Amino acid sequence: MPDSVEDANPRRADRALTAAPTDGVRDEAITPASITLALPRAVDAARPADIPAGRADQAAKQVALRFDRVSKWYGPVIGLNQVTLELRSGITGLVGHNGAGKSTLLRLAAGQIRPDLGAVHIAGRHAWTAAAKRHLGYCPEHDTFYEDWSGRRFLEGMAQLCGYSRAQARERTDNTLQLVGMRDRADRPLAGYSKGMRQRIKLAQALLHDPELLLLDEPLSGIDPIGRRESIALFRELAERGKCLLISSHELEELEKLTDHVAIMAAGRIAAVGTLPQIRAVLDGHPLTIRIACDQNQRLAGALWQLDHIVAIERDHDSLLVRSRNPHGFFQKVTELAITLPLEIHHLETLDERAHDVLDYLLGGRRG
Repeated sequence: MPDSVEDANPRRADRALTAAPTDGVRDEAITPASITLALPRAVDAARPADIPAGRADQAAKQVALRFDRVSKWYGPVIGLNQVTLELRSGITGLVGHNGAGKSTLLRLAAGQIRPDLGAVHIAGRHAWTAAAKRHLGYCPEHDTFYEDWSGRRFLEGMAQLCGYSRAQARERTDNTLQLVGMRDRADRPLAGYSKGMRQRIKLAQALLHDPELLLLDEPLSGIDPIGRRESIALFRELAERGKCLLISSHELEELEKLTDHVAIMAAGRIAAVGTLPQIRAVLDGHPLTIRIACDQNQRLAGALWQLDHIVAIERDHDSLLVRSRNPHGFFQKVTELAITLPLEIHHLETLDERAHDVLDYLLGGRRG
């Protein structure tokens, strides 16, 4: 993709974003391709907490983050292997087992390391350039602060390093602290902050310059339940404002509260991209488990056993656990049987479309 060239003056960090050219890639569901969600728009440079909507048509074409056949080696070990990925605005979860390549992908996206093969672009700029970093906010998993500084002083210093004047830095710091719920606690030394408070300060520094792309590595780790709810609400709000959030997390249940749109990594590759039900629907060879209860369980089980795609039927108290390689065919048959037998269905649910189950299936944790 052509690289857009612009002035690297840090005092222009808040200029409006110009849409980078795309290659006409359509939004595909279960491929490492485009992910199109909400629409980004121009931002108010002075107040990151009060961002008006606008310019949606132009921004709809904007690719916030693009990996083009990217590989990265650490000596003889490959950390990332031919990854192609495009993200637009909205929330995408990044999941995978330890060593799958999530941290390498985030560090490449943040411009901390360069790919050995391929290219990484942020809003059309090479990820390691100053032009790209003006559009990027990065919240790493681990933190290193000047512990005797207050959270407010830290953020004001970071804002000034971004090129803002002292007055602008104070205003942006105050607005961002309000946004992350730390305005009344920001004057205490960082050494006395809890893990959740430190997470909020890390998020605040990522938001100071109001970037279009946010890379969040384990942002919910160490936060109490109330703080998690508040963080989830904030992430959703940011997505509604048109920002692109890539969130790496082991907290899969919490991640599902944010979005069912995930990129699943395995052995340095993108194994699948899409919504969880979409990914689960194309997992050949891995039956879907359905719990069903009706007024004639035994008769239903006998009818279902006649179907070729039924792998197993087990009794579980007053329900049946049915494993089917063709969920669509199963639900069609159940609807038919409910009319022809007839049956009174009391309960019907799928049991393994959660992120944990999809991840286990993809990475070999379960067999059909």
